[in-house]
Amino acid sequence: MSKESYRSLFVVGPQGSGKTAVGLAIAMRFRDAGYRTAYMKPLGQAPVTGGYDEDIVLMSSLLGEELVGQHCLVQGGPNYLDRYRPGGRIDDQAVTAEFEALAAKADVVIIEQAAHPATGAAMDMDAASLARAWQSQVLLVSKADNDEDFDHSILYYRYFQSQGTKMLGIIYNNVPHRLQNKVNGVYRQLLERGSYRFLGAIPRRLEVAAPTVREIVEVMGAEVLTGDERLDNVVEDVLVGAMTMESALTYLRRSANKALITGGDRADIALAALETSTAVLVLTGGLYPDVRVLSRAQEKGVPVILVHYDTFTAIERIHAVSRKIRPGDEEAIAQARRDFDEKCDYAAIKAALGIGPKGA
Repeated sequence: MSKESYRSLFVVGPQGSGKTAVGLAIAMRFRDAGYRTAYMKPLGQAPVTGGYDEDIVLMSSLLGEELVGQHCLVQGGPNYLDRYRPGGRIDDQAVTAEFEALAAKADVVIIEQAAHPATGAAMDMDAASLARAWQSQVLLVSKADNDEDFDHSILYYRYFQSQGTKMLGIIYNNVPHRLQNKVNGVYRQLLERGSYRFLGAIPRRLEVAAPTVREIVEVMGAEVLTGDERLDNVVEDVLVGAMTMESALTYLRRSANKALITGGDRADIALAALETSTAVLVLTGGLYPDVRVLSRAQEKGVPVILVHYDTFTAIERIHAVSRKIRPGDEEAIAQARRDFDEKCDYAAIKAALGIGPKGA
């Protein structure tokens, strides 16, 4: 099979956009229609599950190990170049060899980009460079929390076009309820006026989008002080406990299943939060709390975690945490598939890839 006859879809987008959920749904749709569907993630974060990236473990459970690239060949991160020496470069031949091996035995390959499209650019291993080299169609998955996110999605789209990649289109994911009409109306009209292909808007679902306490602990490197058995609590909102006690209860009652971020020395605010619907207390500054806080948290079944960041940094980091769909999370997997089937233009994706009429 020549490179020109390979069919591949490169799923790209900013961190927290839900690329994995969309790529998973597309892969399952292709698989269920009778296509041999492969998956690879050439660039990723440091492995956490037995040396494997968690997304690779997930896709292996759905597609079979023989159709999944079993390692992220390049590990990203803020200081990933520390592992390379001056004059050296990543062995891009190994990455391409894995892609070609998968493409040769599959009808279509789904490729997931790392956390950010720029990752690997210093080594010509960024998403645009790989997609161009492999002649992959590029699917952009974007957030749509506000108009600035929409502007960013346009710039992402233009960037990939400028790099000579084949843009398949854009899907907006995790769209808040208040913006669904705007995305399907105003945003869609502006995209189509600019000749950008709109392929769907998926609403925000707690089953797919809301992170768990465990994911917050992993990303923030937090110490769990109590509540180890409740780390799978889902976090639906984030509040900052910097108010006076007079206004605390009214403020804290506004959100259910929240993460409250406050200083370890604010026992008054922490105790007040524990009398409302709270999924986790995040204590900042490396300050251990009053013993009353830990005792009450144990009674209420609320995890308390400690980080050494200041409150502002903790807020930034926690907002970057996104839900990971894990093997066996049948509810999240089924919801991701339903949302794609109901809200996205599968026929347009299939046609753009030139896939034949097999199955549905």
